[in-house]
Amino acid sequence: MWYDLFKNLLFRPVCWLLFQARLEGAENIPAEGGAVLASNHIAAGDTFVLPALMKRKLTFPAKAELFSGKGGFGSKVVAWFLKAVGQVPLDRSGGRVSLDGLGPVLKVLADGGLVGIYPEGTRSPDGRMYKGRTGVARLALAAGVPIIPVAVSHTVPIRTPLGIPWIWKPRIVIGTPRDFSAYAAGHDDRATLRWVTDEVMADIQAMTGQTYVDAYGTSVKSGSLSADEAKARELPRPGYGAQPPELPTGRLS
Repeated sequence: MWYDLFKNLLFRPVCWLLFQARLEGAENIPAEGGAVLASNHIAAGDTFVLPALMKRKLTFPAKAELFSGKGGFGSKVVAWFLKAVGQVPLDRSGGRVSLDGLGPVLKVLADGGLVGIYPEGTRSPDGRMYKGRTGVARLALAAGVPIIPVAVSHTVPIRTPLGIPWIWKPRIVIGTPRDFSAYAAGHDDRATLRWVTDEVMADIQAMTGQTYVDAYGTSVKSGSLSADEAKARELPRPGYGAQPPELPTGRLS
């Protein structure tokens, strides 16, 4: 109830009427059944513009800590909102995302829902595309659902003459779904997960035209990777030069 209320009375009117948002490729979103929507991430507005423009409900996994409500009034409001609109916790307490930590997200997909993922794991610090984390591949292969690449642009706020941050004409492009079910048995194989992730990121890059940096965005934000080092890691595309892995033994035919 709360999801539809916020979407239809607040976010959708704001995106369509005030921001002049555009959605292209909506026909690539299946009318029913589970799927993972994997998107680039350039601004905070990505998280509400995309679901506001879609007909179907989109669930974004959020850090499990955000659901606790600990840390003051603001934290309690965030926890209430996430629960009210049906978002699910992602447990990364063990570091690398495991299937155990993906349990609530897998349940959404098993129930035929759509899940939104930002494979880069953080907003781009400079507009370029950074290396995707393999959780998106692990999730799709374990759940047996397609991955749909999504390209987001023009969601970075601009300053109006009054100094108010504003999003103007954001554009969402939904790409062709990718079926990696042949690699389902490799849902915990590092090489398979990396290849699937890079293929999806390359699809997104083809739609956005972003420059690709073969390093995690968090390394730039933390300062562990300098601007010169990041520049040296630019490649034509994610997974540049890599070959598809062998089909895993035990795959379903």
